[in-house]
Amino acid sequence: MAEQQNSEVITKEKIDKAINLLKEQKPKEREDVSDREAVRKMRRYIEKLTSSKYGYTYDEVSEMLKGLGINLTGSRIKYLIGELRKSSRRRPKASDSGDTGTLDEAASENQQAVIASSEAEERPVRSTKDTSKNNQI
Repeated sequence: MAEQQNSEVITKEKIDKAINLLKEQKPKEREDVSDREAVRKMRRYIEKLTSSKYGYTYDEVSEMLKGLGINLTGSRIKYLIGELRKSSRRRPKASDSGDTGTLDEAASENQQAVIASSEAEERPVRSTKDTSKNNQI
């Protein structure tokens, strides 16, 4: 019951001050990051080292990172790089659809030309079909 009595003492002015105090707070800088986030940040350097030009293996990269206290196996690094590649492949497709507007326009122009030429070819065929249908009835 003591808590209920204290809560009644909170004034609107205190609430406004508390809200302002809470609004002003900046996000805390986290010291630890997930293995996925760590590999995401190091991705370009890992990919560079494991490229055919440099020729390092993921296990060798893993050994380099162990010296810094980053304990990720080569297979885990390879897996996470693959996952990051998959997720980055999906995004450009969505953004590319906006960029293909000119391609879509060209395709629709081509389709219209094909339709127009096929309609010209179909007209005699349709009339033949129409007369044959009428003869069958």
